[in-house]
Amino acid sequence: MKLPENLIQKLENRKQNNSLRKLPSFNNLVDFSSNDYIGFSKSESIFKQAHHYLIENEFIQNGATGSRLISGNHSLYQIAEAFITEFHEAESALIFNSGYDANAGFFSAVPQRNDVILYDELSHASIRDGIVMSNAKSYKFNHNDFEDLERLILKFPDTNIYIVTETVFSMDGDSPNLEELVKLSEKYNCYLVVDEAHTLGVFGEKGEGLIQDLQLHNRIFARIMTFGKGLGCHGAVVLGSPELNEYLVNFARSFIYTTGLSPHSVATILVAYQHLEIEKETINELRQNIVFFNQQKNLLGLKPMFVRSKSAIQSAIIPGNENVKRIAQQLQDKGFDVKAILSPTVPEGQERLRFCIHSYNSQEEISCILELLGNFVF
Repeated sequence: MKLPENLIQKLENRKQNNSLRKLPSFNNLVDFSSNDYIGFSKSESIFKQAHHYLIENEFIQNGATGSRLISGNHSLYQIAEAFITEFHEAESALIFNSGYDANAGFFSAVPQRNDVILYDELSHASIRDGIVMSNAKSYKFNHNDFEDLERLILKFPDTNIYIVTETVFSMDGDSPNLEELVKLSEKYNCYLVVDEAHTLGVFGEKGEGLIQDLQLHNRIFARIMTFGKGLGCHGAVVLGSPELNEYLVNFARSFIYTTGLSPHSVATILVAYQHLEIEKETINELRQNIVFFNQQKNLLGLKPMFVRSKSAIQSAIIPGNENVKRIAQQLQDKGFDVKAILSPTVPEGQERLRFCIHSYNSQEEISCILELLGNFVF
């Protein structure tokens, strides 16, 4: 059956704007595009250990499908959540099926009708979608601009205010001044919620994330950690008080009305977390590569085109969908997998190449891709 005409027109508009999305095909190019920052998704050791863990502890026989509130809450969940709680020095942890589910479930359920949500204008789509489903009023503040945030806070005295940000923003790779943000939230008794999708496995002595690395974790209302980046596996977790945990179990629809993860998926999460405690060398290699990438872009005169970032995400602004797609293709033709980020995913005029740095990238690969970028741009 043919699509409705209005949907066909939306696709045509994307084609005309050179912004039509397509699923990429598998390639053997040098990886500068995935979020697998420390290589856990391709770890044979993690895969085998998760499988053996299931067999040795007979979790395969105990596994059942269904919502965690019905038949899907196998005992491995409690083991994994207890380990994660201790690892993150949190009060409690609740595993969701994905980062999208965690954000959608949290923001649609926790802020109430007379509450206010103040969110960074560059917050991830999963946060925005959760906010849209909430009954609370919501307002965005200018990116990492806490004067603008305070201006908004003062408009809503005697109101429950939720402040929402990310520790590393997915399209820019930059971070807010988290110490200043925590002080501001405490000054006005706001509830601070942070998404740490792109810091798990990257920041901290054991890859525990930026909030914990800065020793701010006891002053945050909720942390949302996503496993599909640094841990290389499915799932996410909301860290907070036992009361928040209980509330989400009762009211977060993306938790209640979905099939729980399989025992193998939860075992993979647990084993990946256990590996964080022993993978300090791999995490250090990632950090060295991030430093080297920044040094090389400075030496090659490319710094002005990049968003300032000390994270594993480095974005070079190349305005125009057609222009940035062309340069991405040139780099791919030379054997490097780097993706163009197009409008409307980012604002028009802010199109970019998004480089993701990994522990397994060599310094030779980093030097080569940046030299090629300079040749193709200039």
